[in-house]
Amino acid sequence: MTQFTPSRAHAQLGDAFFDPVDAADFPQTILRHRDQRWAERIGLGDLSVTEWLGHFGRFEPLQGSFERPLALRYHGHQFRSYNPELGDGRGFLFAQCIDPVDRRLLDFGTKGSGKTPWSRGGDGRLTLKGGVREVLATEMLEALGVYTSKSLSLVETGEQLYRGDEPSPTRSSVLTRLSHSHIRIGTFQRLAYLEDTENLTRLVDHCIAHYYPALAGAGDKAVALLEAVVANVARLGAQWIAAGFVHGVLNTDNINITGESFDYGPWRFLPVYDPAFTAAYFDETGLYAFGRQPDMLAWNLTRLAECLLPLSSTEKLEPALNTVWPVFRKELPRQILRRLGLQTRDVEQDGAFVTALFGFLSESQAPYEQFFFDWRGGALSSPRAAKSPSADHYASEAFRPIADLMEDYGPVDSVNLDHPYFAREKPRTMLIDEVEAIWAPIAEADDWTLFENTLSEIAQMRDAYSKTP
Repeated sequence: MTQFTPSRAHAQLGDAFFDPVDAADFPQTILRHRDQRWAERIGLGDLSVTEWLGHFGRFEPLQGSFERPLALRYHGHQFRSYNPELGDGRGFLFAQCIDPVDRRLLDFGTKGSGKTPWSRGGDGRLTLKGGVREVLATEMLEALGVYTSKSLSLVETGEQLYRGDEPSPTRSSVLTRLSHSHIRIGTFQRLAYLEDTENLTRLVDHCIAHYYPALAGAGDKAVALLEAVVANVARLGAQWIAAGFVHGVLNTDNINITGESFDYGPWRFLPVYDPAFTAAYFDETGLYAFGRQPDMLAWNLTRLAECLLPLSSTEKLEPALNTVWPVFRKELPRQILRRLGLQTRDVEQDGAFVTALFGFLSESQAPYEQFFFDWRGGALSSPRAAKSPSADHYASEAFRPIADLMEDYGPVDSVNLDHPYFAREKPRTMLIDEVEAIWAPIAEADDWTLFENTLSEIAQMRDAYSKTP
């Protein structure tokens, strides 16, 4: 049996970084989702339902971790406007542990766990629909190979909430996510804003010690950390594009220093390739549109570099920051080819292939996820693609250059085309109308059948893709 290994690493930063808080006292705790796979991995798989609800509904401490949850302090740019009044307003860091598989530090972060000093007049709650949407987002993204937080637990809490953007009153929930860090670009921004160089230095040292230990001997730790964060965030941007995903709210407080996607609000997946596609109804200028996500990540990383200036210099930090585009240009073809189960070739050829692929998807408006599903393994899947609902797109003259280029790419050993998932006519997708269809029976009749069936489908999809490096 896996042993749970608690940690209190974040407390070592000191009380300038957080406020001890208490969870809300919810009228009910009804378990709606439990990620048993990850629970077993970290040593919590044997918890009974009662014990689980005690920890993730009532937030009774996990032995060896924090005695009280920590509401984290940070600032951030929201739609490029700086806000010094941010912080964990409806969540907290409940506990930490060491992953027994890779020995990395894991956070138990919450969403909807009650008011904190940073709630800014909000009720500190999460709607049940919001919790369901976050579970669906994380499960889908993990299956597609995106480095994402995991939705460990979703508990319905028995309160009636009022929201302006959905029918009210609506049901309430509390989510617990597993993430490799809840330290954000906004965490650094707060210290820079306060001109707190002492704690900024402490934060850099903490991040290297717990998240980038290979950098421990670096001569300029600020530069080394920046370059490492840039590489991981640029890779995340490439993964989002390959998955056809729009996060929706790329504020600096939503970008963490491990380059791990988290905190899902108005997310969406693309129906068809469209760089201008947005997720949030309030993103009126398309600032965080699908095609602008890499630019916004680079903008956010520039803000991180600015925070580190007191610890280094422009001359040293700028070259580290400027690695963002070379990394992204290398990662995007790698992530696209990974999704297709094809071997990479040289940088120039891979780049040309991806450019041609996006040109075809733009011109044809073929369904985005269907394309990657149909052409898993490249030319090996020609018979499958000929039977696809998108077969007419592949028979067009516009597709001929892609077909020719694909002939030069061999499949990876783990292409896995004999997996039952690839016998389907259509891939599992998670477009907005499908999300609404999953929620409707829950809202109308407390019927969770479609939600559970969807998670089973996603699990099959994850298994089909899981061996791809």
